[in-house]
Amino acid sequence: MGFYFRKRSFSKGLAPGSLVYGGVPREAPPSLDAIIYGEDHFEARHLDSLDDLEVPAGKLLWLNVCGVHDTGLLGQIGQRFGLHDLGMEDVASTLQRAKVDDYGDHIFATIRMFTRQRTEGMFSEQVTLAIGRDFVISFQERPGDVFDSVRERLKKGAGRLRRTGPDYLAYALMDVIVDDYFVSLEAVSDSLEELENDVLEGELDDTTARLRQLRATLIMTRRAAWPLREAVARLLNREMELVQQTTLPYIRDLHDHVVQVMDIVESLRDVVGSIHDLHMASISNRMNEIMKFLTIIGTIFIPLTFVAGIYGMNFVWMPELTWKWGYPVALGSMVIMAGLLIRYFRKKHWL
Repeated sequence: MGFYFRKRSFSKGLAPGSLVYGGVPREAPPSLDAIIYGEDHFEARHLDSLDDLEVPAGKLLWLNVCGVHDTGLLGQIGQRFGLHDLGMEDVASTLQRAKVDDYGDHIFATIRMFTRQRTEGMFSEQVTLAIGRDFVISFQERPGDVFDSVRERLKKGAGRLRRTGPDYLAYALMDVIVDDYFVSLEAVSDSLEELENDVLEGELDDTTARLRQLRATLIMTRRAAWPLREAVARLLNREMELVQQTTLPYIRDLHDHVVQVMDIVESLRDVVGSIHDLHMASISNRMNEIMKFLTIIGTIFIPLTFVAGIYGMNFVWMPELTWKWGYPVALGSMVIMAGLLIRYFRKKHWL
């Protein structure tokens, strides 16, 4: 929570709609990639600047903006496409929860996307989709996304993407993001199964750290999916003119997937709790076994210590002090007593 308010404090005192970047500082310049498509047309190219963008009449545009730290570029995009200032403010503020805002002639949809890197692991970043009558603009924080399958479908003309409007493209982008949630949850499920087997086999060295990491992944997924359920449900509002009736069944299916993600997250959280309890029980059992062993050893040595203590007293008139066989008899008695105690403990299944 402290991180959230620290980032939001950058815009303190500014007018609503002011573009202030609230994410991790970045030095790399933003990149612009445009896909212009139609039922019989496809063109993909990288843009050096927004001025290089030209869309033929009757064609649709998908503009992917990688990097939202350049507020000057965001202002140019907002001005060129007539995007609302409040929506663009949310683009620059990278800690928004999933939501959908309808501004009449365009819609802003915010969603969390998971990306993975070898050095940094898995993290969550904000993706905002600006949906207009003939365009979709996707804003993401950094390079790397899950949109390659959508790009490939557009390139090959497979499915409905080229024959439908921007609303269906926006649905497709949100759908692949949610599908990636299942990939993350499947990895968590496999890790939990492996961890449970390790706990049952007594390998407890790194259990706590692994549980903490898996719990963090589940918390991240839950925070992404919980508000998304409400956001997707809002897209089903028939008052949104930009969402066509033919797209509504697909959005309902997306909503079902988000609900399924939540169900899986809750189930896996229960599994994490169960494994944690099993781990603590295993530690307790191991400690009990150690204490039982030490107690038995101590019990065996109590009578031996008693005998040694008796014969260790330096009284002059003690019996057996001058007896020739006193020393071996005392040692033999100790061995016999220890053997009888061990036999008794085994009979009671304490050993």
